[in-house]
Order: sequence, then structure tokens, then C-alpha cells
Amino acid sequence: MLFSSLNREQIISKLNRTEYDLVVIGGGITGAGIAMDATQRGMKVALVEMQDFAAGTSSRSTKLVHGGLRYLKQLQIGVVAETGKERAIVYENGPHVTTPEFMLLPMHKGGTFGPFTTSIALKVYDFLADVKKEETRKMLSVEQTKEREPLVKQDGLRGGGYYVEYRTDDARLTIEVMKRAAEFGADILNYTKAAGFVYDNHEQVIGINADDLIGGHKFEILAKKVVNASGPWVDEVRGGDYSKNNKQLRLTKGVHLVFDSSVFPLKQAVYFDTEQDKRMIFAIPRNGKTYVGTTDTFYNNKKTSPLVTQEDRDYLIAAINYMFPTVDVTDKDIESTWAGIRPLILEEGKDPSEISRKDEIWEGDSGLLTIAGGKLTGYRHMAEGIVDLVAKRLKEQYGLKFPASQTKHTPVSGGDVGGSKGFKEYKADMMNNNPALGLTVEEQLHIINRYGSNAPQVLSIAHASLGDEVNGLPLVLYSQLVYSIQNEMVYKPADFFVRRTGSLYFDIATVYSYKEAVIDAMAQLLNYTDSQKEQYTIELDELIKEAVEPAIQVSVE
Repeated sequence: MLFSSLNREQIISKLNRTEYDLVVIGGGITGAGIAMDATQRGMKVALVEMQDFAAGTSSRSTKLVHGGLRYLKQLQIGVVAETGKERAIVYENGPHVTTPEFMLLPMHKGGTFGPFTTSIALKVYDFLADVKKEETRKMLSVEQTKEREPLVKQDGLRGGGYYVEYRTDDARLTIEVMKRAAEFGADILNYTKAAGFVYDNHEQVIGINADDLIGGHKFEILAKKVVNASGPWVDEVRGGDYSKNNKQLRLTKGVHLVFDSSVFPLKQAVYFDTEQDKRMIFAIPRNGKTYVGTTDTFYNNKKTSPLVTQEDRDYLIAAINYMFPTVDVTDKDIESTWAGIRPLILEEGKDPSEISRKDEIWEGDSGLLTIAGGKLTGYRHMAEGIVDLVAKRLKEQYGLKFPASQTKHTPVSGGDVGGSKGFKEYKADMMNNNPALGLTVEEQLHIINRYGSNAPQVLSIAHASLGDEVNGLPLVLYSQLVYSIQNEMVYKPADFFVRRTGSLYFDIATVYSYKEAVIDAMAQLLNYTDSQKEQYTIELDELIKEAVEPAIQVSVE
């Protein structure tokens, strides 16, 4: 069934009358990966998400598919080795949503890393992460470091390390994995809350109660196995089941600030330690902006909308001005912000930055499976592990047999371009053989870069529309909006501006300019009621306010 907001009623009807092999609770990157892996193996899969896909942790990261150099510092060798290898797989399977980003690691007198330790650490990192030859680390002199990034603090500079990470659009990566799961046959629905479990006579979980938060429907989804992959909400979901274990989550918050490049003209991604507490943070240039993060503090407030406080802003501003003293940014220079929650597994007595990013699978007496912890980079490997266990249980309990995971070499949706090398040829071919018809060359390239092998569908919408504007929207924006409704299950304006385009974080001027026109177009295309239109407008305005203003956080859940 089409992964479309226009099909909500049909999807709900099917979810309510089908017995599945697996129901997945949670539509972040982990849940998406599980649905894709399980469906490709031949399992009948359903997935529900109570918000929009990737609305939690999976759209609020540092937007890097990275091997975690700092975990090497903490001697988490296994985490570095696994995620280092996985990032290359993620890149090859989705080169349109992932791109190599060379990272400068400046070394200063008295800093965390010296020349010898940096050289050794990066060499070990290259080995553990199985880095491609052309991407292996380089050690830079003081002059070479200055040349790479003139803004870096000159006082006490001893040189730099130079190594590769991978930049991504975390929300779009999640959407592309989810779309591939739907293409394989998974039945998927957002804004649908798992409201409890269904049990058989032996007190084994055989499904969930579901609440459609858009239309108000309440229904059951029956399945042989249920996986809880709800990220920060893992403990709440488990709380609805009678079986317990002694494990629980410890949430930490990470904050990022965005500046226009005219204010913070960073030319090179930099990974640096702060003066305050020697934590490592990133400064990354992206499409005319520079973003910086992240913080790492314990968190116990509202999970659906973690807020950026003045203290968070001050901490990162101080870090920026310490490492880039000539920039001299102030709080007023911040263009937008975001905050995300890391759902980590509790380790008593450890500071937030010391808690392991490892993932774990918990199996309850009821048969409920829960996956917790982990990193964006390792989503595919995490999914493989828990789907292996699901397959094992389905064989033991029902005699069903399923093949091993095939996702290591399976492109995500939009990734059918022949890998990273093929994508360059694909883009050239698309640009040479597809007339823009109303779009500028830059706009056409933007669509190809964002949607990969799905770009022709977006371009066909643009080509079918007359004029440079449609319903008060630029053609490039309108075509993406229609595509996202028809093919990416967008239902609310916030879905489009935050998770399908990233505009709220990296192009807030577009949000200000076209939010009313987008809301009007969506109201028409999705048949909003007057109250829905008003509610979704208020929700978007609240998100804009959260992105640009510091919060005073007092309420605790």
C-alpha cells in the first residue's frame, strides 16, 4: 500500500484486519531499520509511531553518521569498530542522504589531544573502522591547520589531525529507510499510539491496542511478535506490560546552535575540545550555515519537545568563542536551535558523556521484545540483531523460517543509484538529460541531491505544474510538498518544514516566508477541518518559537 497520507483510512482498515508476524512500536531510525530488515526477509510487518516519523531522537542528532572517535578515548573499542564499519554501509546504501565530511581535529597546548596521541588514536580509528584508503587520517602542521581553517585559535596551536566522518540528514535517512520498508510491503502509520498490549490465554503478547491520533479510531493490531523500539519512551511502553527487568533508560539532552555563515564563516568541519570541561563538540558548515553541538546533560523533562535553555546557549557560545576567538558570536547571532534526547541505558555513577552508547535487547516473560540504547550510525546492525531474534522465536514457536538479513547491501529508498560512485554519474545524467522546465539548475540539482533515485517523481510533479509559483509557493517547494504527501506520509506542516526539508533548522527564512502558503496548500490537499488547520498552525508557531528563543524549563514529567 502506498506510503501516503492520502491512504490513512485504508491503512488503518488493513492494520485492523491483518494478523502480522511482527508489530514494531516506534518510527525512529531503529524502528524503521527493523521494519525494513524484517519485511525484506518475508515477514508480514506493521509499524506505528505516535508522532511523525523521526520526530523524537532521530531528527535531533548532530546529523553525523560517525564512528565515534571519543568512544576510543573511553576505550569502547567494540563501539568504534562496529559503528565505523556501519557508517560506510549507510553511505553506500544511501549516498543521497549521506556524504563524507573531512574533520579537522586541532591540537593545542594543554588540550585533550597532543600530536603523538592524536596520530596513534586516528591510526587505530582508521584500523578499527576499516576506513577507505583515500579517507585515512593525515597529520597536519601548524601552517596546514591554519590553512584548512583560519578561524581556529592560533594561540598554543600545535597542528591538527585530519580524518573523515559522514554528514547526513538524520530525519531524511529515517524516512528513506521507512519508505523502503513500505516498498517491501510493511504497513506503516504515523500519529498512531500504542496504547497497551493484547495477550493470549497464556499471557503472551499477541498484539497492541492502537489509537489513531488524527481520526480518533481505536483498533487492535495482532501479531505473533511485538518489538518495542520507541527510543526515549521505551520505559513507558514497557510499563504497560506485566513482565519487568532491572534495566532502565537514562536520558541525556544534546543541544545544537545554527548561525548564518555571514556571522560564522566556517569553511572546514572542526571537532574540538571545550575550555570549560574538555568535552568534544563539533562545528560543521552546511549549505550557507554553521551549526555547533552538542551538549550532554541529564534530562527528565518533556520528551516530545526538549527545549534549549539559556544555559545551553551560553555553554556553546563560550565554546565557540574559545576555539574561534575572532568570530566573537553572541546570543543574538543564533538563527535557530534544536535539542534532542539520547535514550541511554542507565549506568549508576557515570556522567552523561561517560555512559556507553551500546544497544541492548530485553525479552520479557510476556514475549515482548525491547531494544534500547545505540546510535544512529549503528541502526542497521541493531535492526539485524533483533530481527534475528524475532526470526528465531517465530521458528521455535510457529515453525516459520526466514532467511538471514540482506540489508548490508540493500539501498534505502532513493538509493538505487549504484552506490557513492554511481551517484555522481546518476546526477550528471539527470542534469544532462532532464530539462528543468520551470526550475533553475540549482533547484533541479537540489532535488536530485535530496531525493536520489526518487528525484524523477518530484521533477514530474514540477513539470506537471504550470508557472513559477503554485498556490503562492515556489515551484521547487510546491513539488516537494506534494511528493511528501503522496509518498512520505506528511500530514502536518511541521512534518514538512522540520523532517522532510530541514528548513526550520537550516533555512528558517523559508519557513517565515511560506508557512501560511504551505498550511493553505496542505489544508486543501488533505482536507483539514477548520480546527485541524488552526491546531497545526499553532503547533508550527510553537516549534518556530522553540527554535529561536531560549526556554525556561520548569516542568518535570
